Amino acid sequence: MRKNIRWSVSLAVLGVVVSMLPGLGATSAEAADAKLRVGKAIALPFDFVPLDVGMEKGFFKKHGLDIEEINFAGSAKLQQGLAADAVDIGLGSGPELVFVAKGNSDLGICAFAGPMGLLLIVRPDAGVNGPADLKGKKIAVSTVGGLTDWAVHQASRQQGWGPDGIVVTPLGADEAQIAAMRTKEIDGMAIDVAGAYKLEKEGAAKIVLHFSTVAPDFINHIAYATNKMIAEHPDQLRAFLAGWFDTIAWMRKNKDETVQIAMSVMHQTPEITGRAYDEIMPSFSNTGKFDPKALKVLAQSFVQMNQLPAEPDMSKLYTEKFLPSAL
Repeated sequence: MRKNIRWSVSLAVLGVVVSMLPGLGATSAEAADAKLRVGKAIALPFDFVPLDVGMEKGFFKKHGLDIEEINFAGSAKLQQGLAADAVDIGLGSGPELVFVAKGNSDLGICAFAGPMGLLLIVRPDAGVNGPADLKGKKIAVSTVGGLTDWAVHQASRQQGWGPDGIVVTPLGADEAQIAAMRTKEIDGMAIDVAGAYKLEKEGAAKIVLHFSTVAPDFINHIAYATNKMIAEHPDQLRAFLAGWFDTIAWMRKNKDETVQIAMSVMHQTPEITGRAYDEIMPSFSNTGKFDPKALKVLAQSFVQMNQLPAEPDMSKLYTEKFLPSAL
């Protein structure tokens, strides 16, 4: 018995020593994993669920990445995080390219979703039965210059009221907007499809507009990378995008399991999450390329929103060199 104890202790000591040696005590794949901090502009929407699915199913791990997910309260906060080197990659909106045009220290590296998967909802007692009734109504958005901000102003233009026919109120994360709508501080909000379906089912809101009808040619979402990452770790950016597109391909073929993973992220029922899958999944790009027509719409939006005096050279705001198709 004593010999066995001594042998066990000896083995334990040997294990500790071995684990301390470089390259030993771990597989080569584990040793190669690079830590990558990835931010979401908003935590809950299905639009950003591929990050969670890719982590869950090991697609980023397969490409040598260890992902740390960080959630923000809107586009402006995400871009601040990129500027402060708090994240390496940000999953945000198309309109965030204006921050790059203004000198933020990042570039778009992947246009990962097309037409807007956003809905405009209102309180049932707000006196709104359709888009034509929105004039003068107070509608919440996440952040100035973000996707929801532009979308609501564009809806106002489409109705012939100019950019300010609808009163836009930036309130940050969805939770704050929903709370303000319940207390009647606002009349409605721009929200992702799952959030809209949930509130509709609860009787707390009704859907009056799908923003894809407002801007059919549009880049809904873009992945951004800091200039530091672009200069120092280009291989990690290629690995991330390879993992992302592996994830998208898997999600298209595996709805049921995707919905199961997404439910825990979105805090939604199977029914609502499944509806979000059906609505948003077709909008994900298989290539990540930046469509020229959609870029033109974004360039015009920067001037329309008085964020820039003239349309910028959009080619300087993004790169496609890290996309799998660029290899």
